[in-house]
Amino acid sequence: MSRFSLIALVALFPLAASAVDSSTPTQVSMINSMIEQGWEDFEIKPAPVVADEQWCRRAFLDIIGRIPTGEELEEFMEGSRHERRSDLVERLLHDDRYTEEYAGHWATTWSNILIGRSGGNDRRSMISKDGMQKYLRDSFARNKPYDTLVRELVSATGSTKPGTENFNGAVNFLVDKVNMDKGVLATSSTSRIFLGQQVQCTQCHNHPFNQWKQQMFWEFNSFFRQSRSLRRFVDGTRDIDHAELIDEDFAGEANQAEDALIFYELRNGLTKVAYPVFTDGTEIPKSGFVSDVNRRNELAQLMLDSEYLDKMIVNRMWSLFLGFGFTKPVDDLGPHNPASHPALLEELAKAFRSSSYDLKQLITWITLSRPYSLSPVLGSNNEIDDPSIGEMPKFSRFYLRQMSAEQLYQSMLTATDAASSGSYEQQEQERRRWLGQFVVAFGTDEGDEATTFNGSIPQALMLFNGDLTKKAISTGRGSYIARLSSGGKNPVDRLNYLFMNGLARRPTVNEKKVAAALLRSREGDEKEMLQDMWWAILNSNEFIMQH
Repeated sequence: MSRFSLIALVALFPLAASAVDSSTPTQVSMINSMIEQGWEDFEIKPAPVVADEQWCRRAFLDIIGRIPTGEELEEFMEGSRHERRSDLVERLLHDDRYTEEYAGHWATTWSNILIGRSGGNDRRSMISKDGMQKYLRDSFARNKPYDTLVRELVSATGSTKPGTENFNGAVNFLVDKVNMDKGVLATSSTSRIFLGQQVQCTQCHNHPFNQWKQQMFWEFNSFFRQSRSLRRFVDGTRDIDHAELIDEDFAGEANQAEDALIFYELRNGLTKVAYPVFTDGTEIPKSGFVSDVNRRNELAQLMLDSEYLDKMIVNRMWSLFLGFGFTKPVDDLGPHNPASHPALLEELAKAFRSSSYDLKQLITWITLSRPYSLSPVLGSNNEIDDPSIGEMPKFSRFYLRQMSAEQLYQSMLTATDAASSGSYEQQEQERRRWLGQFVVAFGTDEGDEATTFNGSIPQALMLFNGDLTKKAISTGRGSYIARLSSGGKNPVDRLNYLFMNGLARRPTVNEKKVAAALLRSREGDEKEMLQDMWWAILNSNEFIMQH
Protein backbone atom coordinates (compact mmCIF):
# COMPACT_ATOMS: atom_id res chain seq x y z
CA MET A 1 0.00 0.00 0.00
CA SER A 2 1.40 3.41 -0.95
CA ARG A 3 1.97 6.13 1.59
CA PHE A 4 -0.20 8.47 -0.48
CA SER A 5 -3.23 6.22 0.01
CA LEU A 6 -2.63 6.19 3.75
CA ILE A 7 -3.08 9.98 3.94
CA ALA A 8 -6.74 9.68 3.02
CA LEU A 9 -7.29 7.21 5.86
CA VAL A 10 -5.75 9.52 8.46
CA ALA A 11 -8.07 12.45 7.86
CA LEU A 12 -11.04 12.64 10.23
CA PHE A 13 -10.94 12.56 13.98
CA PRO A 14 -13.52 11.35 16.53
CA LEU A 15 -15.11 13.80 18.93
CA ALA A 16 -16.20 13.20 22.51
CA ALA A 17 -17.68 15.26 25.27
CA SER A 18 -15.88 16.14 28.48
CA ALA A 19 -16.70 18.02 31.62
CA VAL A 20 -15.72 21.68 31.79
CA ASP A 21 -13.39 22.63 34.62
CA SER A 22 -15.06 23.51 37.87
CA SER A 23 -12.79 26.44 38.76
CA THR A 24 -14.10 29.29 36.60
CA PRO A 25 -12.82 32.88 36.88
CA THR A 26 -15.43 35.65 36.75
CA GLN A 27 -14.18 36.79 33.35
CA VAL A 28 -14.68 33.27 31.94
CA SER A 29 -18.29 33.27 33.15
CA MET A 30 -18.77 36.65 31.49
CA ILE A 31 -17.41 35.33 28.17
CA ASN A 32 -19.63 32.26 28.35
CA SER A 33 -22.74 34.25 29.22
CA MET A 34 -22.34 36.78 26.40
CA ILE A 35 -21.42 34.19 23.78
CA GLU A 36 -24.30 31.93 24.82
CA GLN A 37 -26.70 34.86 24.57
CA GLY A 38 -25.64 35.23 20.97
CA TRP A 39 -26.44 31.59 20.31
CA GLU A 40 -29.92 32.13 21.74
CA ASP A 41 -30.44 35.26 19.68
CA PHE A 42 -29.53 33.43 16.47
CA GLU A 43 -31.33 30.24 17.55
CA ILE A 44 -28.31 28.01 17.01
CA LYS A 45 -27.01 25.08 19.01
CA PRO A 46 -23.28 24.97 19.72
CA ALA A 47 -21.04 22.05 18.85
CA PRO A 48 -20.28 19.59 21.67
CA VAL A 49 -17.32 20.04 23.98
CA VAL A 50 -14.21 18.48 22.52
CA ALA A 51 -12.46 15.46 24.04
CA ASP A 52 -9.85 16.21 26.69
CA GLU A 53 -6.96 14.83 24.63
CA GLN A 54 -7.81 17.05 21.68
CA TRP A 55 -8.29 20.09 23.92
CA CYS A 56 -4.86 19.41 25.47
CA ARG A 57 -3.26 19.41 22.00
CA ARG A 58 -5.11 22.63 21.18
CA ALA A 59 -3.91 24.39 24.34
CA PHE A 60 -0.28 23.32 23.85
CA LEU A 61 -0.27 24.64 20.29
CA ASP A 62 -1.83 27.99 21.17
CA ILE A 63 0.00 28.69 24.42
CA ILE A 64 3.53 27.42 23.76
CA GLY A 65 3.51 26.78 20.01
CA ARG A 66 3.76 22.98 19.72
CA ILE A 67 1.83 19.77 20.28
CA PRO A 68 2.31 17.89 23.57
CA THR A 69 4.59 14.90 23.89
CA GLY A 70 3.07 11.53 24.73
CA GLU A 71 4.32 11.91 28.31
CA GLU A 72 2.76 15.37 28.66
CA LEU A 73 -0.54 14.09 27.34
CA GLU A 74 -0.45 11.25 29.88
CA GLU A 75 0.33 13.71 32.70
CA PHE A 76 -2.66 15.81 31.64
CA MET A 77 -5.04 12.83 31.55
CA GLU A 78 -3.90 11.67 34.99
CA GLY A 79 -5.17 14.91 36.53
CA SER A 80 -8.57 15.49 38.11
CA ARG A 81 -11.25 15.26 35.42
CA HIS A 82 -12.91 18.50 36.52
CA GLU A 83 -9.72 20.52 36.97
CA ARG A 84 -7.26 19.10 34.47
CA ARG A 85 -7.89 21.87 31.94
CA SER A 86 -7.39 24.77 34.33
CA ASP A 87 -4.40 22.94 35.84
CA LEU A 88 -2.82 22.60 32.38
CA VAL A 89 -3.29 26.28 31.54
CA GLU A 90 -1.72 27.18 34.88
CA ARG A 91 1.17 24.81 34.21
CA LEU A 92 1.88 26.05 30.69
CA LEU A 93 1.77 29.69 31.77
CA HIS A 94 3.56 29.54 35.12
CA ASP A 95 5.62 26.34 35.45
CA ASP A 96 9.36 26.94 34.98
CA ARG A 97 9.47 23.92 32.66
CA TYR A 98 7.61 25.92 30.01
CA THR A 99 8.86 29.46 30.54
CA GLU A 100 11.41 29.29 27.73
CA GLU A 101 8.97 27.77 25.24
CA TYR A 102 6.20 30.20 26.17
CA ALA A 103 8.55 33.15 25.75
CA GLY A 104 9.93 31.80 22.48
CA HIS A 105 6.50 31.16 20.98
CA TRP A 106 5.13 34.60 21.78
CA ALA A 107 8.39 36.30 20.82
CA THR A 108 8.06 34.70 17.39
CA THR A 109 4.38 35.63 17.15
CA TRP A 110 5.03 39.27 18.00
CA SER A 111 8.18 39.50 15.93
CA ASN A 112 6.07 38.48 12.93
CA ILE A 113 3.51 41.15 13.80
CA LEU A 114 6.03 43.93 14.39
CA ILE A 115 8.65 43.37 11.69
CA GLY A 116 7.37 40.44 9.63
CA ARG A 117 8.92 37.02 9.14
CA SER A 118 11.31 38.45 6.57
CA GLY A 119 12.20 41.51 8.67
CA GLY A 120 15.94 42.05 8.74
CA ASN A 121 16.68 39.59 5.92
CA ASP A 122 17.30 42.26 3.29
CA ARG A 123 20.91 43.47 3.35
CA ARG A 124 19.65 47.06 3.18
CA SER A 125 17.49 46.62 6.27
CA MET A 126 18.61 48.14 9.56
CA ILE A 127 16.60 45.60 11.56
CA SER A 128 18.35 43.03 13.72
CA LYS A 129 16.00 40.06 13.92
CA ASP A 130 18.12 38.63 16.73
CA GLY A 131 17.78 41.90 18.62
CA MET A 132 14.01 41.94 18.18
CA GLN A 133 13.68 38.31 19.26
CA LYS A 134 15.90 38.80 22.33
CA TYR A 135 13.91 41.79 23.53
CA LEU A 136 10.61 39.97 23.07
CA ARG A 137 11.81 36.70 24.64
CA ASP A 138 13.04 38.53 27.70
CA SER A 139 9.79 40.49 27.91
CA PHE A 140 7.52 37.44 27.73
CA ALA A 141 9.72 35.39 30.05
CA ARG A 142 9.21 38.09 32.70
CA ASN A 143 5.52 38.45 31.81
CA LYS A 144 6.04 42.14 31.14
CA PRO A 145 2.70 44.01 31.28
CA TYR A 146 1.36 44.76 27.82
CA ASP A 147 1.18 48.52 28.37
CA THR A 148 4.86 48.55 29.34
CA LEU A 149 5.68 46.55 26.21
CA VAL A 150 3.84 49.05 24.00
CA ARG A 151 5.43 52.06 25.69
CA GLU A 152 8.90 50.63 25.17
CA LEU A 153 8.32 49.73 21.53
CA VAL A 154 6.89 53.13 20.61
CA SER A 155 9.39 55.30 22.51
CA ALA A 156 12.59 53.21 22.30
CA THR A 157 16.01 54.61 21.47
CA GLY A 158 19.30 52.75 21.24
CA SER A 159 21.14 50.12 19.23
CA THR A 160 19.51 47.29 17.31
CA LYS A 161 22.08 44.53 17.76
CA PRO A 162 22.79 42.44 20.87
CA GLY A 163 26.27 43.02 22.27
CA THR A 164 26.60 46.58 20.98
CA GLU A 165 26.72 49.70 23.11
CA ASN A 166 23.29 51.04 24.10
CA PHE A 167 21.58 47.85 22.89
CA ASN A 168 17.80 48.08 23.10
CA GLY A 169 16.06 45.41 21.04
CA ALA A 170 12.77 47.33 21.15
CA VAL A 171 14.11 49.84 18.59
CA ASN A 172 13.87 47.19 15.88
CA PHE A 173 10.13 47.84 15.58
CA LEU A 174 10.62 51.39 14.27
CA VAL A 175 14.25 51.51 13.10
CA ASP A 176 13.39 50.76 9.47
CA LYS A 177 10.12 52.68 9.54
CA VAL A 178 10.93 56.19 10.79
CA ASN A 179 13.29 57.03 7.92
CA MET A 180 10.97 55.69 5.26
CA ASP A 181 9.13 58.45 3.39
CA LYS A 182 9.02 60.86 6.35
CA GLY A 183 7.88 58.22 8.81
CA VAL A 184 4.78 57.19 6.88
CA LEU A 185 5.26 53.48 7.62
CA ALA A 186 5.93 54.22 11.30
CA THR A 187 2.63 56.13 11.38
CA SER A 188 0.49 53.46 9.74
CA SER A 189 2.09 50.47 11.52
CA THR A 190 1.90 51.98 15.01
CA SER A 191 -1.74 53.02 14.69
CA ARG A 192 -2.82 49.75 13.09
CA ILE A 193 -0.92 47.26 15.28
CA PHE A 194 -1.61 48.84 18.66
CA LEU A 195 -4.82 50.86 18.19
CA GLY A 196 -6.60 48.98 15.41
CA GLN A 197 -6.86 52.18 13.38
CA GLN A 198 -6.12 51.76 9.68
CA VAL A 199 -4.81 55.12 8.59
CA GLN A 200 -2.55 54.16 5.70
CA CYS A 201 -4.99 55.09 2.94
CA THR A 202 -5.62 58.56 4.42
CA GLN A 203 -2.11 59.75 3.65
CA CYS A 204 -3.36 61.29 0.40
CA HIS A 205 -7.14 61.71 0.94
CA ASN A 206 -9.95 61.42 3.46
CA HIS A 207 -11.17 57.88 4.12
CA PRO A 208 -14.57 57.35 2.42
CA PHE A 209 -15.96 54.95 5.04
CA ASN A 210 -14.56 55.84 8.48
CA GLN A 211 -13.74 58.78 10.72
CA TRP A 212 -10.10 58.99 9.62
CA LYS A 213 -9.25 62.13 7.66
CA GLN A 214 -6.08 63.18 5.88
CA GLN A 215 -5.44 65.84 8.51
CA MET A 216 -5.48 63.20 11.25
CA PHE A 217 -2.92 61.07 9.42
CA TRP A 218 -0.37 63.88 9.25
CA GLU A 219 -1.07 64.96 12.82
CA PHE A 220 -0.29 61.40 13.96
CA ASN A 221 2.73 61.34 11.67
CA SER A 222 4.10 64.46 13.40
CA PHE A 223 4.86 62.40 16.51
CA PHE A 224 7.63 60.54 14.63
CA ARG A 225 9.41 63.51 13.07
CA GLN A 226 11.94 63.91 15.89
CA SER A 227 13.24 60.39 15.28
CA ARG A 228 15.99 59.20 12.97
CA SER A 229 17.82 55.92 12.28
CA LEU A 230 21.58 55.88 11.78
CA ARG A 231 23.68 53.14 10.22
CA ARG A 232 26.80 52.21 12.17
CA PHE A 233 29.60 50.64 10.13
CA VAL A 234 32.33 48.15 10.98
CA ASP A 235 35.47 50.14 11.71
CA GLY A 236 37.45 50.88 8.56
CA THR A 237 34.85 49.34 6.23
CA ARG A 238 31.58 50.14 4.51
CA ASP A 239 29.90 47.07 5.98
CA ILE A 240 26.92 47.86 8.21
CA ASP A 241 27.39 46.44 11.70
CA HIS A 242 24.18 47.66 13.29
CA ALA A 243 21.84 50.64 13.41
CA GLU A 244 20.81 53.12 16.08
CA LEU A 245 17.48 54.87 16.61
CA ILE A 246 17.81 58.34 18.11
CA ASP A 247 15.63 61.31 19.02
CA GLU A 248 16.85 64.68 17.78
CA ASP A 249 15.51 68.21 17.45
CA PHE A 250 13.11 68.68 14.52
CA ALA A 251 13.20 72.08 12.84
CA GLY A 252 9.97 71.48 10.98
CA GLU A 253 9.49 71.96 7.27
CA ALA A 254 9.58 75.72 7.72
CA ASN A 255 12.96 75.41 9.48
CA GLN A 256 11.66 76.81 12.76
CA ALA A 257 11.98 74.36 15.64
CA GLU A 258 9.97 76.52 18.09
CA ASP A 259 6.95 75.87 15.88
CA ALA A 260 7.92 72.66 14.09
CA LEU A 261 5.13 72.30 11.58
CA ILE A 262 4.87 69.94 8.62
CA PHE A 263 3.08 70.46 5.32
CA TYR A 264 0.89 68.10 3.34
CA GLU A 265 -0.99 68.52 0.10
CA LEU A 266 -4.69 68.02 -0.54
CA ARG A 267 -5.97 66.42 -3.73
CA ASN A 268 -6.94 69.83 -5.06
CA GLY A 269 -3.35 71.01 -4.73
CA LEU A 270 -3.84 73.17 -1.63
CA THR A 271 -1.18 72.88 1.10
CA LYS A 272 -2.14 72.52 4.74
CA VAL A 273 -0.23 72.42 8.04
CA ALA A 274 -0.15 69.67 10.70
CA TYR A 275 1.12 69.55 14.29
CA PRO A 276 1.23 66.53 16.65
CA VAL A 277 -2.36 65.79 17.67
CA PHE A 278 -3.53 62.38 18.90
CA THR A 279 -6.50 60.62 17.34
CA ASP A 280 -8.84 61.71 20.14
CA GLY A 281 -7.98 65.38 19.51
CA THR A 282 -5.43 65.75 22.32
CA GLU A 283 -2.69 68.21 21.34
CA ILE A 284 0.86 68.36 22.66
CA PRO A 285 3.28 71.34 22.52
CA LYS A 286 4.31 72.27 18.97
CA SER A 287 8.01 72.71 19.70
CA GLY A 288 10.42 70.47 17.80
CA PHE A 289 13.08 70.69 20.53
CA VAL A 290 13.41 67.33 22.31
CA SER A 291 14.27 69.21 25.51
CA ASP A 292 10.86 70.90 25.35
CA VAL A 293 8.80 67.85 24.41
CA ASN A 294 9.71 64.32 23.36
CA ARG A 295 7.00 63.54 20.86
CA ARG A 296 7.28 59.75 20.87
CA ASN A 297 7.20 59.67 24.67
CA GLU A 298 4.04 61.77 24.58
CA LEU A 299 2.55 59.50 21.92
CA ALA A 300 3.23 56.41 24.01
CA GLN A 301 1.39 57.89 26.99
CA LEU A 302 -1.56 59.00 24.86
CA MET A 303 -1.81 55.50 23.40
CA LEU A 304 -1.84 53.94 26.87
CA ASP A 305 -4.73 56.20 27.83
CA SER A 306 -6.75 55.17 24.77
CA GLU A 307 -9.53 52.59 25.03
CA TYR A 308 -8.52 51.37 21.58
CA LEU A 309 -5.26 50.01 22.99
CA ASP A 310 -7.21 47.63 25.26
CA LYS A 311 -9.73 46.64 22.59
CA MET A 312 -7.08 45.98 19.98
CA ILE A 313 -5.00 43.58 22.06
CA VAL A 314 -8.11 41.72 23.27
CA ASN A 315 -9.34 41.43 19.68
CA ARG A 316 -5.94 40.22 18.48
CA MET A 317 -5.49 37.65 21.24
CA TRP A 318 -9.04 36.37 20.78
CA SER A 319 -8.37 35.86 17.06
CA LEU A 320 -5.10 34.03 17.76
CA PHE A 321 -6.90 31.50 19.99
CA LEU A 322 -10.32 31.26 18.31
CA GLY A 323 -9.33 31.68 14.66
CA PHE A 324 -11.38 34.86 14.12
CA GLY A 325 -11.54 38.14 15.99
CA PHE A 326 -14.63 40.13 16.82
CA THR A 327 -13.92 42.24 13.71
CA LYS A 328 -12.57 41.47 10.26
CA PRO A 329 -9.90 42.48 9.67
CA VAL A 330 -8.78 42.08 13.25
CA ASP A 331 -6.80 45.36 13.26
CA ASP A 332 -9.59 47.64 12.01
CA LEU A 333 -11.72 48.97 14.87
CA GLY A 334 -14.31 51.72 14.91
CA PRO A 335 -17.96 52.52 14.14
CA HIS A 336 -17.40 51.80 10.44
CA ASN A 337 -16.57 48.15 11.21
CA PRO A 338 -19.00 46.78 13.84
CA ALA A 339 -17.81 43.97 16.11
CA SER A 340 -19.63 40.65 16.24
CA HIS A 341 -19.90 40.92 20.06
CA PRO A 342 -19.37 44.61 20.90
CA ALA A 343 -20.38 44.33 24.56
CA LEU A 344 -18.01 41.39 25.15
CA LEU A 345 -15.14 43.20 23.44
CA GLU A 346 -15.81 46.25 25.59
CA GLU A 347 -16.00 44.32 28.87
CA LEU A 348 -12.98 42.15 28.15
CA ALA A 349 -10.96 45.25 27.31
CA LYS A 350 -11.94 46.83 30.64
CA ALA A 351 -11.12 43.62 32.52
CA PHE A 352 -7.73 43.42 30.83
CA ARG A 353 -6.89 46.98 31.84
CA SER A 354 -8.01 46.20 35.39
CA SER A 355 -5.69 43.16 35.44
CA SER A 356 -2.72 45.53 34.99
CA TYR A 357 -2.39 44.39 31.37
CA ASP A 358 -1.45 40.84 32.34
CA LEU A 359 -1.36 38.83 29.10
CA LYS A 360 -1.28 35.52 30.97
CA GLN A 361 -4.55 36.44 32.66
CA LEU A 362 -6.12 37.19 29.28
CA ILE A 363 -4.87 33.88 27.90
CA THR A 364 -6.35 32.07 30.91
CA TRP A 365 -9.78 33.64 30.41
CA ILE A 366 -9.87 32.76 26.71
CA THR A 367 -8.60 29.18 26.96
CA LEU A 368 -10.94 28.25 29.81
CA SER A 369 -13.99 29.71 28.08
CA ARG A 370 -16.72 27.55 26.58
CA PRO A 371 -16.23 28.67 22.96
CA TYR A 372 -12.57 27.61 23.14
CA SER A 373 -13.60 24.16 24.38
CA LEU A 374 -15.98 23.32 21.53
CA SER A 375 -15.37 20.80 18.77
CA PRO A 376 -14.96 22.02 15.17
CA VAL A 377 -18.24 20.47 14.01
CA LEU A 378 -20.34 22.50 11.58
CA GLY A 379 -23.77 20.84 11.63
CA SER A 380 -27.38 21.57 10.82
CA ASN A 381 -27.84 23.27 14.19
CA ASN A 382 -25.12 25.87 13.62
CA GLU A 383 -24.64 25.95 9.85
CA ILE A 384 -25.08 29.75 9.74
CA ASP A 385 -21.89 30.09 11.83
CA ASP A 386 -19.40 30.18 8.97
CA PRO A 387 -17.23 33.32 9.03
CA SER A 388 -15.12 31.93 6.16
CA ILE A 389 -17.91 33.02 3.78
CA GLY A 390 -18.29 36.46 5.32
CA GLU A 391 -20.76 35.73 8.12
CA MET A 392 -20.20 37.33 11.52
CA PRO A 393 -18.60 34.68 13.78
CA LYS A 394 -20.91 33.26 16.46
CA PHE A 395 -18.19 31.07 18.05
CA SER A 396 -20.60 28.13 18.29
CA ARG A 397 -17.77 25.84 17.22
CA PHE A 398 -13.99 25.86 17.09
CA TYR A 399 -12.93 27.17 13.70
CA LEU A 400 -10.47 24.83 12.00
CA ARG A 401 -7.25 26.45 10.87
CA GLN A 402 -3.84 25.39 9.76
CA MET A 403 -0.92 25.50 12.14
CA SER A 404 1.45 28.35 11.53
CA ALA A 405 4.70 27.31 9.89
CA GLU A 406 6.44 27.90 13.22
CA GLN A 407 4.00 25.63 15.06
CA LEU A 408 4.45 22.91 12.46
CA TYR A 409 8.22 23.05 12.75
CA GLN A 410 8.20 22.84 16.55
CA SER A 411 5.54 20.12 16.49
CA MET A 412 7.57 18.00 14.07
CA LEU A 413 10.54 18.24 16.42
CA THR A 414 8.37 17.45 19.43
CA ALA A 415 6.52 14.52 17.88
CA THR A 416 9.74 12.75 16.95
CA ASP A 417 12.25 13.98 19.53
CA ALA A 418 14.19 15.24 16.50
CA ALA A 419 15.62 18.18 18.40
CA SER A 420 18.02 20.44 16.54
CA SER A 421 21.65 20.23 17.55
CA GLY A 422 24.19 23.00 17.97
CA SER A 423 24.06 26.39 19.67
CA TYR A 424 20.88 28.45 20.00
CA GLU A 425 22.05 30.64 17.10
CA GLN A 426 22.63 27.59 14.88
CA GLN A 427 19.23 26.12 15.78
CA GLU A 428 17.57 29.44 15.04
CA GLN A 429 19.26 29.69 11.64
CA GLU A 430 18.11 26.14 10.82
CA ARG A 431 14.56 27.03 11.81
CA ARG A 432 14.58 30.23 9.74
CA ARG A 433 15.83 28.40 6.66
CA TRP A 434 12.98 25.91 6.98
CA LEU A 435 10.37 28.63 7.55
CA GLY A 436 11.67 30.60 4.57
CA GLN A 437 10.11 28.00 2.28
CA PHE A 438 6.64 29.21 3.28
CA VAL A 439 7.01 33.01 3.29
CA VAL A 440 4.86 34.75 0.69
CA ALA A 441 5.42 38.50 0.37
CA PHE A 442 2.60 40.59 -1.07
CA GLY A 443 4.67 43.70 -1.73
CA THR A 444 2.17 46.23 -0.36
CA ASP A 445 3.01 49.55 1.28
CA GLU A 446 2.70 47.80 4.64
CA GLY A 447 5.18 45.07 3.70
CA ASP A 448 2.47 42.43 4.11
CA GLU A 449 3.41 38.77 4.02
CA ALA A 450 2.08 35.42 5.10
CA THR A 451 3.14 31.83 5.64
CA THR A 452 0.58 29.41 4.32
CA PHE A 453 0.50 25.78 3.27
CA ASN A 454 -1.29 26.43 0.00
CA GLY A 455 -1.03 22.95 -1.43
CA SER A 456 1.55 23.79 -4.05
CA ILE A 457 3.55 20.87 -5.44
CA PRO A 458 6.91 22.14 -4.07
CA GLN A 459 5.42 22.56 -0.60
CA ALA A 460 3.81 19.11 -0.70
CA LEU A 461 7.06 17.49 -1.79
CA MET A 462 8.96 19.37 0.91
CA LEU A 463 6.59 18.07 3.60
CA PHE A 464 6.52 14.56 2.15
CA ASN A 465 10.22 14.13 1.56
CA GLY A 466 12.06 17.05 3.21
CA ASP A 467 15.00 16.58 5.54
CA LEU A 468 12.88 17.21 8.63
CA THR A 469 10.38 14.52 7.60
CA LYS A 470 13.16 12.07 6.71
CA LYS A 471 14.71 12.62 10.12
CA ALA A 472 11.32 12.18 11.78
CA ILE A 473 10.62 8.77 10.17
CA SER A 474 14.15 7.38 10.40
CA THR A 475 14.44 3.84 11.77
CA GLY A 476 18.13 4.08 12.59
CA ARG A 477 19.63 3.47 16.01
CA GLY A 478 18.36 6.00 18.57
CA SER A 479 15.59 7.27 16.28
CA TYR A 480 12.02 7.82 17.44
CA ILE A 481 10.73 4.77 15.53
CA ALA A 482 13.55 2.59 16.86
CA ARG A 483 12.80 3.57 20.46
CA LEU A 484 9.07 3.17 19.97
CA SER A 485 9.38 -0.32 18.45
CA SER A 486 11.27 -1.54 21.50
CA GLY A 487 8.80 -0.14 24.03
CA GLY A 488 5.19 -0.82 24.96
CA LYS A 489 3.49 -4.13 25.61
CA ASN A 490 2.63 -5.20 22.05
CA PRO A 491 2.20 -3.82 18.49
CA VAL A 492 -1.29 -2.52 19.24
CA ASP A 493 0.02 -0.67 22.29
CA ARG A 494 2.81 0.87 20.23
CA LEU A 495 0.39 1.86 17.46
CA ASN A 496 -1.85 3.54 20.03
CA TYR A 497 1.12 5.50 21.35
CA LEU A 498 2.06 6.55 17.82
CA PHE A 499 -1.38 8.06 17.23
CA MET A 500 -1.58 9.66 20.66
CA ASN A 501 1.82 11.26 20.15
CA GLY A 502 0.97 12.64 16.73
CA LEU A 503 -2.78 13.29 16.81
CA ALA A 504 -3.78 13.12 20.50
CA ARG A 505 -6.17 10.26 19.87
CA ARG A 506 -6.21 6.50 19.39
CA PRO A 507 -6.41 4.94 15.91
CA THR A 508 -9.82 4.14 14.46
CA VAL A 509 -10.86 0.61 13.54
CA ASN A 510 -10.05 1.27 9.87
CA GLU A 511 -6.63 2.66 10.75
CA LYS A 512 -5.87 -0.46 12.79
CA LYS A 513 -6.83 -2.56 9.78
CA VAL A 514 -4.45 -0.56 7.59
CA ALA A 515 -1.66 -1.08 10.13
CA ALA A 516 -2.36 -4.83 10.25
CA ALA A 517 -2.31 -5.05 6.44
CA LEU A 518 0.96 -3.11 6.36
CA LEU A 519 2.50 -5.43 8.95
CA ARG A 520 1.61 -8.42 6.77
CA SER A 521 2.94 -6.77 3.62
CA ARG A 522 6.18 -5.95 5.46
CA GLU A 523 6.47 -9.63 6.44
CA GLY A 524 6.15 -8.84 10.13
CA ASP A 525 8.70 -6.01 10.20
CA GLU A 526 7.02 -3.78 12.76
CA LYS A 527 9.51 -0.95 12.36
CA GLU A 528 8.60 -0.55 8.71
CA MET A 529 4.89 -0.64 9.51
CA LEU A 530 5.32 2.03 12.18
CA GLN A 531 7.46 4.07 9.82
CA ASP A 532 4.77 4.03 7.12
CA MET A 533 2.01 4.90 9.58
CA TRP A 534 4.10 7.68 11.10
CA TRP A 535 4.82 9.15 7.68
CA ALA A 536 1.09 9.14 6.91
CA ILE A 537 0.26 10.80 10.24
CA LEU A 538 2.84 13.58 9.84
CA ASN A 539 1.61 14.32 6.32
CA SER A 540 -2.10 14.16 7.10
CA ASN A 541 -4.35 17.20 7.18
CA GLU A 542 -5.19 16.31 10.73
CA PHE A 543 -1.61 16.72 11.89
CA ILE A 544 -1.10 20.19 10.39
CA MET A 545 -4.50 21.49 11.53
CA GLN A 546 -5.32 23.24 14.79
CA HIS A 547 -8.62 21.61 15.63
